[in-house]
Amino acid sequence: VQLQASGGGLVQAGGSLRLSCVASGNIFSINRMGWFRQAPGKQRELVATITTRGAYTNYADSVKGRFTISRDSAKNTVSLQMNSLKSEDTAVYYCNALVNWENNYWGQGTQVTVSS
Repeated sequence: VQLQASGGGLVQAGGSLRLSCVASGNIFSINRMGWFRQAPGKQRELVATITTRGAYTNYADSVKGRFTISRDSAKNTVSLQMNSLKSEDTAVYYCNALVNWENNYWGQGTQVTVSS
């Protein structure tokens, strides 16, 4: 499984950004896709995930009500719409795919910087 992320950038607090991630390879083995983030000096943390069957979503408490994860099965794409961004959302965001419910695959990170 290969993941190609896009989006990110610099935005002012209160603004919006959209991240997208396209999966390729053995996509039928993917159970769940999502986004994680890592801020400087901090551990990588879950932001949001969505299952490939049933589209069940899970969000970090810190982003609930502001971020929305969605998927386009036809395009093998998962997107993260980020609204009402805060300075604490600044981090490198990583696309993730969980395969066979045990193997994690990662895309390249994309920087999100929110200026206050």
